[in-house]
Amino acid sequence: MLLETQETMPQTPIFSSMLGSSCSGQVQPDMGERCGDPVYQDGNLVSGSLEALIERLVPTMDYYPDRTYIFTFLLSSRVFIHPHELLAKVGQICIKQKQQLETGAEAEKAKLKSFAAKIIQLLKEWTETFPYDFQDEKSMKELKEIAHRITQCDEENGTVKKIISQMTQNLLMALSARSQYQEIREKFRQPVADKGTILKNKPQSTQKDILSVCCDPLVLAQQLTHIELERVSNIYPEDLMQIVSHMDSLDNHKCRGDVTKTYNLEAYDNWFNCLSMLVATEICRVVKKKQRTRMVEFFIDVARECFNIGNFNSMMAIISGMNLSPVARLKKTWSKVKTAKFDVLEHHMDPSSNFCNYRTALQGAAQRSQTANSNREKIVIPVFNLFIKDIYFLHKIHTNRLPNGQINFKKFWEISRQIHDFMTWKQVECPFEKDKKIQSYLLTAPIYSEEALFIASFESEGPENHMEKDSWKTLRTTLLNRA
Repeated sequence: MLLETQETMPQTPIFSSMLGSSCSGQVQPDMGERCGDPVYQDGNLVSGSLEALIERLVPTMDYYPDRTYIFTFLLSSRVFIHPHELLAKVGQICIKQKQQLETGAEAEKAKLKSFAAKIIQLLKEWTETFPYDFQDEKSMKELKEIAHRITQCDEENGTVKKIISQMTQNLLMALSARSQYQEIREKFRQPVADKGTILKNKPQSTQKDILSVCCDPLVLAQQLTHIELERVSNIYPEDLMQIVSHMDSLDNHKCRGDVTKTYNLEAYDNWFNCLSMLVATEICRVVKKKQRTRMVEFFIDVARECFNIGNFNSMMAIISGMNLSPVARLKKTWSKVKTAKFDVLEHHMDPSSNFCNYRTALQGAAQRSQTANSNREKIVIPVFNLFIKDIYFLHKIHTNRLPNGQINFKKFWEISRQIHDFMTWKQVECPFEKDKKIQSYLLTAPIYSEEALFIASFESEGPENHMEKDSWKTLRTTLLNRA
């Protein structure tokens, strides 16, 4: 599906300067002659050579690319060319345009200033939306060279120079902030592996658990949403595009862009796994069946509140934790649980028909977000691993280039639309008051390894069949050998 209207890409505060009134990707009156070979269907750009697409990116005296095209092309270009190489090509086109204005019969300072203003606007949008494209010296060098040439268009009052100086300062601040985040990012919480003492001493019923910190499902769901939005705020469009560029690098054995580990994606994925394991840990380590039943029902209520909020990622993590084998096998516990609400949740997350039920719920939340008057109604946190799989699937079923060698831009319209939706949702400011005590527990409470979970599970409800008895025997032997 192509981006045919502005409504296709909902505006957000951070993108308000990027998405103007023209977001269709439609051909401009003079673009056919200027670019030569781009192909349009129903007025929408669907393919073109890299050179033609780059030309379409660069403003002229009478033309400025629509904002959706800028976002989509800059996002997808890294699959084909390094940012510093793209900057160099943009710089070369700028030189030619500047020379034509200076030597043409209609050379006027006003036209040079107008041209300079458009180039600055492009660079401003680029540095604000994709600051990490300028993390290496080569990119910064190309940016400075373009800026230097543009500054010459307005040497009298120095207005252009001031704007460029401010743009550069903002860029450096953005890069510094992101660098600091990577340096201080939390170390991945490791599961507690050695639970040998559980064989001799069961945990005391008075041991601190989640219910002793927060017994209100709605409040816990709100705190989980706080954590989700904080983590997702550190994910950038180019991080998500690495799914495409990284795969191409592996397939073609050549580097296209930065294919180092994306810590922001990794950290967010790790949070999902930690939450799932925390849920399982909280359930399995409860000694008494009645209290364990209460814990299961509590998490079911938390997951339901997450669903109502629009926090599908935490909801899925909680369901995943309760479906882990050490929890799922606790039949005596589950027999006491009122499972009607859990069945509804599992229905929403039913994987059949490519998670059709979940996608319907997500679409409903997205529509609510678009017309919302409060941040509470704007919250949309998709199941992240499914979102990633969708982008990967789009990448794998559509080729980057058509048989004639042109870039399949129709593919990248759709990928950028999905990424832009995600960027829109992540900008929502969390409306719930932060509870440091609850969040500290969620982020630092010990979580059991899979092995420790099974030990706790078997201690609570003994093995019921030969397979479980063999597993329990193996676990006991392993732990005794360690001792």
